[in-house]
Amino acid sequence: MKRYIFVIMILVVFAFTAFSYKIGLSLSTLNNPFFVTLRDGAVAQAKELGIDLIVVDAQDRPSKQLNDIEDLIQQKVDLIIVNPTDSDAIVAAVEEANDAGIPVITVDRGSNGGKVVAHIASDNVLGGAMAARFIAEKLNGNGKVIELVGIPGTSAARDRGKGFETELKKYPGLKLVAKQTANFNRAEGLTVMENLLEAYPAIDAVFAQNDEMALGAIEAIKAAGKLGKIIVVGFDAIPDAIEAVKKGEMAATIAQQPYLMGQLAIQKAYDYLESHTIYIPVELKLVTQ
Repeated sequence: MKRYIFVIMILVVFAFTAFSYKIGLSLSTLNNPFFVTLRDGAVAQAKELGIDLIVVDAQDRPSKQLNDIEDLIQQKVDLIIVNPTDSDAIVAAVEEANDAGIPVITVDRGSNGGKVVAHIASDNVLGGAMAARFIAEKLNGNGKVIELVGIPGTSAARDRGKGFETELKKYPGLKLVAKQTANFNRAEGLTVMENLLEAYPAIDAVFAQNDEMALGAIEAIKAAGKLGKIIVVGFDAIPDAIEAVKKGEMAATIAQQPYLMGQLAIQKAYDYLESHTIYIPVELKLVTQ
């Protein structure tokens, strides 16, 4: 009898400690501190909720991301969270998950097709506009500006560019003399900026659509002996960028909260699996006379 009770107790403990759901998290790359932090937030929240989280790294290759997601589908995960390498290329993977009856949530970057139950992201259009306003203030509305573009197929690059360029047009004295892709990559940011400095030696500011490109641009600016003469604004507020701002090498960076993004993606995934709905509260306001 005692043995029987002991076995029951073990089974009860196991039931409470077993994972409630299996969720896949497909990240565009773990070679960027921003997405490492996002992953850490997701892992922490999954642990708190008792979720079996499978993290895969696409290494910025759309073909690998498709294969990774197909593998997650084969593992019969309950839900897939995707941070796309490319908003167009990811559509096929989202549709495969849809066909398998597996719900999909996108994080930081969206998908241009397929059914997605929720999208977790910062307001990238607003962030781009903030960068333009900051540059306008620093240059008193006059100067030549360069824009370093991220991976063209991503929603983040599209929206940050849209916000920046739309806001920049409000200042007639500011001229966007060049925009070039550096794929959200620090090494490419360095190379592209070196070439742009040769083509446009008299520029006043650079907006890089992420901090990795901004940090690469700063290295090129240093090498050209122009540090302190060109305003550089990044996006993400990764630790290296924060340090560069403290040193005065980077003028500003638009702060996102990748850890919170990761946490929120897991929480919304859990909420959806529990209730098949996504609850997103909207801030209330008190109206008085």
